[in-house]
Amino acid sequence: MSTKAQIAVIRGDGIGVDVTNATIDVMEATKKKVGGFELGYNDIVAGAGYYQETGTDIEPEGETAAGNADAILLGAIGLPAVRHPDGTEIAPHLRLRDIYGLYAGVRPVRAYPNGPQKLSDPKAAELDMIILRESTEGLFYSAAVHNRDEICNNDEVRDTMRITRATTERLHHFAFKLARKRKERGGLGRVTCVDKSNVFRSMAFFRQIFDEIRPEYPDIDIGYNYVDAQALDMIRQPWEFDVLVMENMFGDILSDLGGGLVGGMGMASCAEIGDTIGLFQPAHGTAPDIMGQDKANPLAAVLSGALMLDYCGEKLGCQAMSDAGRLIDDAVYSGFEQKRLRPMEFGGDMSTSAMVKELVELVGEQS
Repeated sequence: MSTKAQIAVIRGDGIGVDVTNATIDVMEATKKKVGGFELGYNDIVAGAGYYQETGTDIEPEGETAAGNADAILLGAIGLPAVRHPDGTEIAPHLRLRDIYGLYAGVRPVRAYPNGPQKLSDPKAAELDMIILRESTEGLFYSAAVHNRDEICNNDEVRDTMRITRATTERLHHFAFKLARKRKERGGLGRVTCVDKSNVFRSMAFFRQIFDEIRPEYPDIDIGYNYVDAQALDMIRQPWEFDVLVMENMFGDILSDLGGGLVGGMGMASCAEIGDTIGLFQPAHGTAPDIMGQDKANPLAAVLSGALMLDYCGEKLGCQAMSDAGRLIDDAVYSGFEQKRLRPMEFGGDMSTSAMVKELVELVGEQS
């Protein structure tokens, strides 16, 4: 067991800086409240701004330094006007996913009391599910940052969908174990395989592996949905789902839809977990139009920090870290319940700094 977690911190671009600083402030307050563990921070410079200055997207040895940490905390990366010559965005975080095999992209979708309700059905007020997005393969295997073009010329561009047994087995095991963990905490305990197996052989293979693994988890309910039907069901009856496991691109799209159901991307936390390290970031962009203006909603980043503390607690065998992660979750929920968290993103009157101050107070009040 270790009681100190080393965190690689990549603040990135735009509001990534603001929300990362906010997350560290809240985690430090939680550390003082819970006690029994320490957090060390190692800053790594990366992003579109760094690329604009230097021609590279991450500082020398930055990838290695990130991998040497217990976890990586990322703000947000990218600026609209800064692109590679081929027009693609600056994305060193996609390379980190690939290098460290961060296959399990955990995207929580949770409704909060008094938060924006986009669906009229009262059941939507209790929405709580996970979109589990495979994060290293699928269609993103051909992402420009990896330079894996099969055909790329002025007449044709062809990208490849890659599904491997080794990664998909790990993903499905992760899905069932996550559903079991959620069931122990009062969740549905259900895994739904989301694919397009009626059309693509790669997706039929994805479902085949799911069927091979599911007998190992007889305590967990299962379901199947084609991705287009799943998009419909996320509007029609999202409360029927618990853990949705899917390919990379499908997860990229449906996780944004999920964020929209509970207020917007300012609530969209994210964990990308591999066998040896995890990367934690808000799923939103850099919003350079409000950078440095104290307007950003920090909650997606703060909730990602909670996921990171829970991960580090499990990885290092330190229950206090996991308790701290749950404490942040409870503080955010309590803050909405008491109408004490009112981000500008939702038409509220609270700046980033005001949100952080209130979160610190809420953390101190939790039992």
